Amino acid sequence: MLKLAALDEEDLKIISAHVQDAVMKTGELTYLKREKQFTLAMRRFAWEKAEKSFFFSRRPHERRLSALTFNRVFTVRSSGIDIKKPDEVLSLLAIRFLPGERPSGTIELDFSGNATIQLDVECIEVRLSDLGAAWETPVRPRHSN
Repeated sequence: MLKLAALDEEDLKIISAHVQDAVMKTGELTYLKREKQFTLAMRRFAWEKAEKSFFFSRRPHERRLSALTFNRVFTVRSSGIDIKKPDEVLSLLAIRFLPGERPSGTIELDFSGNATIQLDVECIEVRLSDLGAAWETPVRPRHSN
Protein backbone atom coordinates (compact mmCIF):
# COMPACT_ATOMS: atom_id res chain seq x y z
CA MET A 1 0.00 0.00 0.00
CA LEU A 2 1.37 3.33 -1.07
CA LYS A 3 1.12 6.52 0.99
CA LEU A 4 2.94 9.62 -0.26
CA ALA A 5 2.90 13.32 0.57
CA ALA A 6 4.04 16.28 -1.52
CA LEU A 7 5.07 19.62 -0.05
CA ASP A 8 7.13 20.94 -2.97
CA GLU A 9 7.46 20.62 -6.74
CA GLU A 10 9.89 17.70 -6.61
CA ASP A 11 7.56 15.71 -4.34
CA LEU A 12 4.65 16.52 -6.68
CA LYS A 13 6.59 15.09 -9.63
CA ILE A 14 6.95 11.80 -7.75
CA ILE A 15 3.22 11.65 -7.03
CA SER A 16 2.51 12.52 -10.68
CA ALA A 17 4.58 9.52 -11.80
CA HIS A 18 2.63 7.21 -9.48
CA VAL A 19 -0.80 8.40 -10.65
CA GLN A 20 -0.05 8.50 -14.38
CA ASP A 21 -2.79 6.56 -16.20
CA ALA A 22 -5.12 6.50 -13.20
CA VAL A 23 -8.76 6.36 -14.25
CA MET A 24 -11.75 7.89 -12.50
CA LYS A 25 -15.25 9.12 -13.19
CA THR A 26 -16.18 12.79 -13.08
CA GLY A 27 -18.57 11.93 -10.24
CA GLU A 28 -15.54 10.92 -8.16
CA LEU A 29 -14.12 14.45 -8.13
CA THR A 30 -14.96 16.35 -4.94
CA TYR A 31 -14.28 19.96 -4.00
CA LEU A 32 -15.02 20.96 -0.41
CA LYS A 33 -14.77 24.74 -0.68
CA ARG A 34 -15.06 25.39 3.05
CA GLU A 35 -12.31 22.91 3.85
CA LYS A 36 -10.26 24.12 0.85
CA GLN A 37 -9.85 20.51 -0.22
CA PHE A 38 -10.08 18.81 -3.63
CA THR A 39 -10.12 15.00 -3.79
CA LEU A 40 -10.07 12.46 -6.61
CA ALA A 41 -11.01 8.83 -6.03
CA MET A 42 -9.14 6.84 -8.66
CA ARG A 43 -8.08 3.46 -9.87
CA ARG A 44 -4.33 3.87 -10.00
CA PHE A 45 -2.08 1.75 -12.22
CA ALA A 46 0.66 0.44 -9.89
CA TRP A 47 3.70 1.56 -11.87
CA GLU A 48 5.96 0.62 -8.96
CA LYS A 49 4.93 -3.04 -9.50
CA ALA A 50 5.22 -3.02 -13.30
CA GLU A 51 8.06 -5.02 -14.80
CA LYS A 52 10.95 -2.96 -16.08
CA SER A 53 11.28 -4.74 -19.41
CA PHE A 54 10.98 -3.87 -23.08
CA PHE A 55 9.72 -7.36 -23.85
CA PHE A 56 6.09 -8.44 -23.65
CA SER A 57 5.24 -10.08 -20.36
CA ARG A 58 2.24 -12.23 -19.52
CA ARG A 59 2.51 -11.38 -15.85
CA PRO A 60 -0.61 -9.42 -14.86
CA HIS A 61 -0.29 -5.85 -13.72
CA GLU A 62 -2.05 -4.19 -10.80
CA ARG A 63 -4.48 -1.36 -10.18
CA ARG A 64 -5.40 0.01 -6.76
CA LEU A 65 -8.22 2.16 -5.46
CA SER A 66 -6.54 5.35 -4.28
CA ALA A 67 -7.38 8.83 -3.07
CA LEU A 68 -5.47 11.90 -4.19
CA THR A 69 -6.13 14.88 -1.93
CA PHE A 70 -5.11 18.49 -2.49
CA ASN A 71 -5.30 20.85 0.51
CA ARG A 72 -5.23 24.66 0.72
CA VAL A 73 -7.19 24.99 -2.53
CA PHE A 74 -8.75 28.41 -3.17
CA THR A 75 -10.44 27.81 -6.53
CA VAL A 76 -11.03 24.99 -9.01
CA ARG A 77 -11.39 25.44 -12.76
CA SER A 78 -11.87 22.82 -15.43
CA SER A 79 -11.79 22.59 -19.20
CA GLY A 80 -13.05 19.70 -21.33
CA ILE A 81 -14.87 18.03 -18.40
CA ASP A 82 -18.66 17.86 -18.17
CA ILE A 83 -19.51 17.55 -14.46
CA LYS A 84 -23.14 16.93 -15.45
CA LYS A 85 -21.99 13.51 -16.72
CA PRO A 86 -20.87 11.76 -13.48
CA ASP A 87 -20.09 8.48 -15.28
CA GLU A 88 -17.72 10.03 -17.82
CA VAL A 89 -14.30 8.37 -17.48
CA LEU A 90 -11.15 10.47 -17.16
CA SER A 91 -7.59 9.21 -17.57
CA LEU A 92 -4.97 11.23 -15.69
CA LEU A 93 -1.76 11.86 -17.62
CA ALA A 94 0.25 14.23 -15.43
CA ILE A 95 0.24 16.73 -12.59
CA ARG A 96 2.36 19.87 -12.67
CA PHE A 97 2.85 23.00 -10.60
CA LEU A 98 2.75 26.46 -12.16
CA PRO A 99 4.32 28.81 -9.59
CA GLY A 100 2.75 32.12 -8.71
CA GLU A 101 3.86 34.34 -5.87
CA ARG A 102 5.70 31.71 -3.82
CA PRO A 103 4.59 29.50 -2.20
CA SER A 104 1.24 29.87 -4.00
CA GLY A 105 0.51 28.83 -7.55
CA THR A 106 -1.64 26.59 -9.71
CA ILE A 107 -1.62 22.81 -9.74
CA GLU A 108 -2.65 21.55 -13.15
CA LEU A 109 -4.06 18.07 -13.71
CA ASP A 110 -3.87 17.00 -17.35
CA PHE A 111 -6.19 14.28 -18.61
CA SER A 112 -6.46 12.53 -21.96
CA GLY A 113 -8.73 14.19 -24.49
CA ASN A 114 -7.36 17.67 -23.67
CA ALA A 115 -9.28 17.84 -20.37
CA THR A 116 -7.70 19.87 -17.57
CA ILE A 117 -8.36 20.80 -13.96
CA GLN A 118 -6.56 23.78 -12.44
CA LEU A 119 -6.34 24.24 -8.69
CA ASP A 120 -5.25 27.61 -7.35
CA VAL A 121 -3.44 26.78 -4.12
CA GLU A 122 -1.90 28.60 -1.18
CA CYS A 123 0.97 26.11 -1.33
CA ILE A 124 1.63 22.50 -2.37
CA GLU A 125 0.06 20.09 0.12
CA VAL A 126 -0.92 16.83 -1.58
CA ARG A 127 -1.49 13.31 -0.29
CA LEU A 128 -1.77 10.04 -2.23
CA SER A 129 -3.15 7.05 -0.31
CA ASP A 130 -4.00 3.57 -1.51
CA LEU A 131 -7.30 2.52 0.04
CA GLY A 132 -7.33 -1.24 -0.34
CA ALA A 133 -5.99 -4.37 -1.91
CA ALA A 134 -4.80 -4.47 -5.51
CA TRP A 135 -6.55 -6.28 -8.34
CA GLU A 136 -5.01 -7.70 -11.47
CA THR A 137 -5.24 -6.12 -14.89
CA PRO A 138 -3.75 -7.68 -18.01
CA VAL A 139 -3.35 -4.28 -19.68
CA ARG A 140 -0.33 -2.04 -19.20
CA PRO A 141 -0.95 1.55 -20.35
CA ARG A 142 1.03 2.55 -23.44
CA HIS A 143 1.93 5.98 -24.71
CA SER A 144 2.98 7.07 -28.16
CA ASN A 145 5.86 9.53 -28.11
